[in-house]
Amino acid sequence: MSTNLTRRRFLNATSLAAGTAALATPALAQGGTELKMLTCWPKNFPGLGTSAERFAQRVAAASEGKLRIKVFGAGEVVAPFEVLDAVAAGAGDLTHDTPYYWFGKDPAFVYFAVVPFGLTADEHFTWLKFGGGQALWDELGAAHGVKPLANLNTGAQMGGWFKEPINSAADLQGLRIRYPGLGGQMLARLGATPVNIPGGELFTALQSGTIDGLEWIAPWNDLAFGFHRAAKHYYYPGFHEMGHTISSHVNADVWAGLSDSEQAIMQSAADAEYVTSLAEYNARNLDALNTLVNKHDVELHEWPSEIVAEMQRIAPEVLAESAARSEMATKVHQSWTAFRDAQRQWGEIGDYANARLKQD
Repeated sequence: MSTNLTRRRFLNATSLAAGTAALATPALAQGGTELKMLTCWPKNFPGLGTSAERFAQRVAAASEGKLRIKVFGAGEVVAPFEVLDAVAAGAGDLTHDTPYYWFGKDPAFVYFAVVPFGLTADEHFTWLKFGGGQALWDELGAAHGVKPLANLNTGAQMGGWFKEPINSAADLQGLRIRYPGLGGQMLARLGATPVNIPGGELFTALQSGTIDGLEWIAPWNDLAFGFHRAAKHYYYPGFHEMGHTISSHVNADVWAGLSDSEQAIMQSAADAEYVTSLAEYNARNLDALNTLVNKHDVELHEWPSEIVAEMQRIAPEVLAESAARSEMATKVHQSWTAFRDAQRQWGEIGDYANARLKQD
């Protein structure tokens, strides 16, 4: 542990609210250092919250307790959409968030979460590790005072919940739908009004009629939030999110103050959790979907082909417009697009899923 790190003191949430500026200051615990993780989800929420805790446990085990992470749920320190600013300011040491929440800071962030009709979870990890994606993410993060890590992927998501069936694009006109990221911008082209609401507030918003529909994640998480009690029409596929990456953005000063071995522990724990979380989502989602359909009478629908075709037409336009909004977004877009196109070539040869489905 560096001398500089041991001299820092921890900024609490009150100082952030008061506007006090200071260096990031991890708490010094008995015989080690404790980092404060600010998450965007309810504490211990299945998948997102439990993965954050498991990541913390990995770090503690690998460091023999010398480096520990204390996980705080959404709203315990700051509101969900404030965690990145809080960590950059030093009121926390790292986040557990999704990069596309920070689209307003720079559109480049969205590429490190998920892009409509984009990369699968495996492909995204490959882009980060072997396609230049992580270097670009590090460059983007440095401009905002953080070091980014990918440490969870939900896999393919669902298309969303609606109170009334969606039979054509016309049925989307005028609907208020919780649909963040570029997927929401695409639906806006069809007349819907996308809104962004933290996960913990979604059920109330849907039940009260504040929104007419929503997209959250997939059956495992959607069942846990009880959306089936407010809407019965559940759509697939989630063309807007084929593999959604969740991240930790570590305060840049905190990261620089860690030793090489501690940085390696954090990176290895994040990598392991990315793979484990994806496996867990794949395992849990089908059971949860069966519960929703067979126990709670949810009506499962495939998106009308008309809407999917419109989304495929609109996606390149939305991506191009987003990429043009900043120099960094343009740079990331070029890397991401080149990698996607290359992966398509390999996928046509190496993906045996369709052949497997043809077997008796």
